[in-house]
This record gives sequence, C-alpha cells and structure tokens, in this order.
Amino acid sequence: MRKGIAFGVAAALAVAAMVLGAFGVLIESGVRAHGAVDRYASAAAAVHGEQSVTRVTGSGDNKNSESRPLVEPNRVPTADAAALKAVAGVGDVVADYSLPVVVAGSGSQAGAGAAGTTLTGHGWDSAKLTSTTLASGHAPTSSQDVVLDAKTAAGLGIRAGADLRLQLGGEPQNFLVSGISAGGPAGTLYFTQQQAATLSGHADRADALVVLPAAGAHVSASALRAAVPGLDVATGAARGDVENPAIQNGRYDNLGSAGTLGGVGLLVALLVVSGLLELSVRDRTRELAVMRAVGATPRQVRRVIVREMLRIAVPSALLGGVASLGLGAALKAWMTSHGVLPAGYALALSPIPVFGSALVTVLAAVGTGWLASRRVSKIKPVQALGESAVEPTRLPRWRVITGSVFLVFGAGMLVLTFTAGGQTAASSVAGLVVSLMWAVALLGPWIARAGVRVLGAPLRRLWPITGDLAATSARAAAVRMAAVITPIALAVSFGGTQLFAQTTSANATSAEARDGLLATRVLTSSGPGVPHAAYDAAKKLPGVSDVTAVKRTTVVMPVWNLDTSLQSLSAQGLEGGAAATLDPKVTAGSLAGLNAPGTVALSTMVAHDTKVGDVRQLWLGDGTQVTLKVVALYDRGLGFGDVLLPRDLVAAHAATSLDDDLLVNGTGDLSPLTAEFTGLHTASAADYGSALSEQAHRDGLMGLIAVVAIAGFILIGVVTTLGVATASRRRELTLLRLIGATRDQLLHALRLETVIIIGVGTLAGAAVAGVTLIAFAAGVTGLPMLSIPPLACAGILAAVAIPGTAAVMLPARRILRRRSPRIE
Repeated sequence: MRKGIAFGVAAALAVAAMVLGAFGVLIESGVRAHGAVDRYASAAAAVHGEQSVTRVTGSGDNKNSESRPLVEPNRVPTADAAALKAVAGVGDVVADYSLPVVVAGSGSQAGAGAAGTTLTGHGWDSAKLTSTTLASGHAPTSSQDVVLDAKTAAGLGIRAGADLRLQLGGEPQNFLVSGISAGGPAGTLYFTQQQAATLSGHADRADALVVLPAAGAHVSASALRAAVPGLDVATGAARGDVENPAIQNGRYDNLGSAGTLGGVGLLVALLVVSGLLELSVRDRTRELAVMRAVGATPRQVRRVIVREMLRIAVPSALLGGVASLGLGAALKAWMTSHGVLPAGYALALSPIPVFGSALVTVLAAVGTGWLASRRVSKIKPVQALGESAVEPTRLPRWRVITGSVFLVFGAGMLVLTFTAGGQTAASSVAGLVVSLMWAVALLGPWIARAGVRVLGAPLRRLWPITGDLAATSARAAAVRMAAVITPIALAVSFGGTQLFAQTTSANATSAEARDGLLATRVLTSSGPGVPHAAYDAAKKLPGVSDVTAVKRTTVVMPVWNLDTSLQSLSAQGLEGGAAATLDPKVTAGSLAGLNAPGTVALSTMVAHDTKVGDVRQLWLGDGTQVTLKVVALYDRGLGFGDVLLPRDLVAAHAATSLDDDLLVNGTGDLSPLTAEFTGLHTASAADYGSALSEQAHRDGLMGLIAVVAIAGFILIGVVTTLGVATASRRRELTLLRLIGATRDQLLHALRLETVIIIGVGTLAGAAVAGVTLIAFAAGVTGLPMLSIPPLACAGILAAVAIPGTAAVMLPARRILRRRSPRIE
C-alpha cells in the first residue's frame, strides 16, 4: 500500500477508535458512577424504594420486560424499620428525611443579608449518621426548635437562643435556634424527628431507612433484603446513590444517551471505514492480479491484505483508544459544566474503552479489507487486470440485495416516525438516517451515475473539453465515486438531521409556549421552588383575576399499541383557573375537568386513539401506579408537556411540595408576594417563553455532543477518503499527461470533477436529511414546518466543501507537478 494511502487509512482508523472509545468512557462512567458517600458513610446499608419502573409481560421464552428511571424519590414506609431492626447485627435504623429550607431572615442584624440561603433540613435522629455533636445549646425538643451547623451559624451571625425565620412549603415561620452543631456537614438544619416527618408531607414514608450496625457486628445484606422484600438495599458505593439521587438519575440518562450515540457512532465508523478501505484495496487491484498471475492462491492474496490491514490497524486503533480517554474526559467535563450531568458525577477511566474501541476498529478494518479483497482474489488474473483499468458496470447481486434491504428498513422506520409520534419517533430518527445512508453506500454507483448525468450536462456546455473530461471520468469510475460520495452524504445528512432536529424542536417548544401562555405575568423562584402558600396569597390580592399553580414532573406511560414498551413523558400538575392562564389548544374535553381527582389530560402525540372518558394507566414520578380518567386532549404537548395532572396528585408523589411557577392574570400589584416570600420574583410572559426555549436547547445538548463528535469523525473521513481516492489515481493522471493533456487542463478537470462529487454527495445527503426532518417535524413536533437557520446550513456545506476540495486538489497538484511524467 502506498505510504500516503496508508497514512490516510491509519488516521481514519485512529479517529474512529478515539470517537468510539470516548462514548465507551461515558458508558463506563454511567455504569460505575455513584454519588459521594458522606452522611451514610457509617451505615451498613441504605434501604429505599426501587428508582425505576419495570413492566413485565409474557412468560417463559416469550417473557419481556422494560424499565424506565424515576425522577422523584420512591420513599420507603417507616413501618419497615421494625423488620430491619430484627436482623442480626443491626444496632439502629434511622428514618432519614431531607427537605429544602430557605432562610427568610434572622433576629440578628448581622444575618439579615443572608436571606435566600438554602439549607437542607433533617430530623434530629439523622445526626446519628455523622459525627455531629452539640457545640452549644440543646437538641430540638419542640416543633419550633432547630439546630444549625456551626459554619452556617457563623455565616448568619447566629448563636444558640436566637430567632431564625425559615421558609418551607408554606408561609415563612419563626423558629428558635436551640443549639449549634459541630462535626456534621455544612448547610444542615435539624428539626425534631416528628417535625421533619410532618414537614416532608409524608410522615409515614421516609426518603430512606439507614441501617447502622451494632458495635463490631457485621450486617448481612441478603438478610436485610429478605426482611424487606420489594425494597432496594444499597451497600458500599451504592449508598451514595441514595444520598445523592441526582447522580443516579444522571447515570440512567447518560447510559441511555451514550449507548444510543455509541451504537450510531459504530455504524457511522463502519460506513466510513468500509468505503475508505475498499478504495485502498481497489488501488491495488493490478498488483493483486499480478500476484494471481504468477501463481498466488486466493487465500494467499487475502492473507496479504489481512496482514497489511493488521499492521496498519493495530497501532492506529491503540493510539486512538488511548486518546479516547482524553476525549471522553473532555466530553464529561463539558456535559457537567452545561448541566447535562449533575455536579459530583464521577469520571471512570480504565483500559476497557481503550482495548474495546481498538478491538472493534481492528475487526472492522480487517473484516472490511477481507471483504474488499475477496472478489479480486477469486476472479481470474486476466479479468482482474481488466478491472484494474476499467471498473465493472454491474453491481454485485449481494450489494443490490443488501442495499434494497436497508432501503426497505429505512422506509419502515420512516413510516414509524410519521405514525408513532412522541419519543418513539424521536428515537427512530438516528436509525432512519443510518439505514438510508447504508442504502446510499451500497447502491452508490447507481446514485453516482445519475448524479453525473444531472451535474455533468451543464459542465460540458460551459467547459467542453475539461467539463467532458471530468464528467466522463466520474461516470467511468462510478464505484470509486460511490465510496467518495458516501462520507460526504453522511456528513450532510447526519449533521443536518441532528442539528436541525434540535432547532426545529426548540423553536416548536418556544412557539407553543408563547402562543399558549395567556397569563400576563409569571411568578418564579430563585430558590428550590415556590411555596404553595404563595398561590393562596396571590388569589387574595386585589386586581388579580386568575392564578394557576404549576408543578413539573416526569411520568412513565406505556407506548401506544406497544404494551412491553415504556416511555418517560414530561408532565405538569395544575391547580386553579388553568383555562384562563394557558391554552394548550384543547381539541376535546376541558381542562376544568382536572379540578377533580383521578383525572388526566393528554397531548395528541401520546393519546393516539384515546378518547375523552377513557382511562389510561401510568406511573407517577415516584413509581406509584395510577389509573386516571382522560378529561381532555390537546395539541401543544411540546410547550406544556405531554401529560397534565391535578397539582395535588403530582405534589403528593414529588420530592417536595414546592411549585415551579405561578401563572397570574390581572393588573394587581404583586410586590406584597415578592416581599413576603424570599426568592420570589416576577417575570413577563416573554421571559417565561424564552426560559422554556433555553431549557429545550439544554435538553438537546447531548445530541449536540453527538453532532460534534461523530460529525467531526465523518469530516475527517471525508478528507481522508477524497485524499486516498485522488492519490490512487496517480497512474490515470500520469497517462493523461502522456497522451497530451496539459497540467492546467487536468487540474481544471479535477476541480470540475470535485464539484460533481461534492454536489452529488451533498444532494444525496440533503435528500436523506430532508426526508428525515420532514418525518421528525410531522411525527415529533406535529408541525409541518422546519426550522433551518441559513447560517448553520451554510456552515455544514462549507465544512464539507472546503476541506473536501483541498483533499482532492492538494495531492493532485503534487502528482502533476512533474514536468516529465512517467508511469510508475
């Protein structure tokens, strides 16, 4: 293999291993990531409810199951503490409650400026979990007593015996700081155990039952599980997941996203690498034919190719695998800084992604090289020599059949995207693009010939000599051209689909929220949430006509017509005059029905054949299964969530009873509310819509990572493939010089041929992206229009055209720079 071609193949394989390994780092981090074990460090185990919903159908060999994570804590009954205490070696069981508390003011003038500080409240029994001691004062004994940690007390300028005004779920209240604690975590506030249970809103259910061992005793995890069947017993590092539930939720999301993107990245890498290696093998057709002519067997020929691929692929893949650790760490850091992953999410680095990505890359390279050399090694030497000069005009039967299968599979996914809607349609977009691109790659020679006919005609008219030379050369080398246009089409289709699907979804979300928000003002909080007491107070203000309390969550519901498949859906709990403050574009029923318990409203994207009056089963945020009556159907699911529920039902199964927003109609003065409730502030309807649009963009950051990482690899594949294809034409270009073509004529013909190649690839990619985006817009957003920013579109085209042209012309100038050409 020529040095230049070998270098291009090695570079592409190294980048492929690096991209695959980076996603492997994210997957491994998701598998191994656990929250920090701080407060539960002395515990033998933390017992909590399962943080996922699992649906099992069928039995025996037909048994199927699927799980979805929960976003709210699945609390555990405090009555189970007795069964845990009976297990051998258990010294004590602490019912742990955690609730956000906002400092609304203090009796100390020094601490007056600390209003708005957010603390975490626990019951006093939870002090046993850490080395907490009383530095001064006494433990809380009444419902109005609290113990504050020393660091926070010093920051607030508070001593034992001082008053402290706190804001929880209701109106701000005055508490007495009965004591100052030392040795425990900062930002901690302790109530009496009974008061913490009452304030949590779930007195009979704790966030976790923390098992403390007796002195010198060992507690069996299996015995704990047997004592409380149906609950999850976390030991070791898994205790950190119970203490930091955001880490566990982030792990679920990261595993799902990284796994999907890793699979797409693998298919893309195979697509790019296969075309590149096919070109490198075709460049050696004449050499392989000579080997056959002098007596080499087909097996010997294939062995030569495989050994050569191994020599190139192994070091390249290992180098890319090692580099993947750095890329994976950079991706993780970027995701954490942009809120895709929670703070404290640990990075796991090990040799597994290095060797895993290297092994996959080597197998892909060797397998592709073996397949590319298989036909050349089997045909007769004379025929092989002929094909080294002129490509075959007919496609192999296996290529036509396989390409047709991918085309049919893509058509099926296209129908699914149109009809299923919701998350099912969104998740099928990447598979739809890859399926259609594999069909383009396999049937590429047909596409290449058709593209040459379309683009070659105007070039022949404008430049009769060089235009005809470019078009004839491209048409004669349809197989080579197909291998070149595939990565170009892939770059345009994949980059355009991923990027413009996000812009379409974000703009649709913003448009629906903007058009459907009837409230004139919105009350939000800079703290953990809006106390529900603010809702009651807002209704009493003069000049306020309508108020709606909004509490967001995520529910799990079976996919329409697929009993074994579950989907996580955004949901909102509403209380008050929702019909006057928001318009989700109700198509049947009325939002007034949500004032009754046991009701639900569904967007048309997830309702499908459901009618008003039907019942639907779903799981609330903490995993509680409910059957609800459908009272309304609406169209604006992106702007207001796919599920609307009574607010009290959502709050009863959420981490806190705090609301997210209050939607207000009227001209009344809201300053009494913002003065009474710490952190509460007013936003206009336009600001509220902008915030939702920004959130939609943040939700799509993982997809943006995919665009940057995978599209970057594709662009490198484009440059490498075009460079290899041009370098492999040394003999052809030299022969044209010998028969009279000038250097300028050949360079001009190559520029025109590059226009044909990039043009055909861009048109093929645009066609795939267009079909996919139209299906996405219709199936996911429900809107017939796409949002394609012109600058972003021009950027994608320029990112393909500029380096692609350079990859052709730079090696071509080097080949044609000799004054006296000779065939080597």
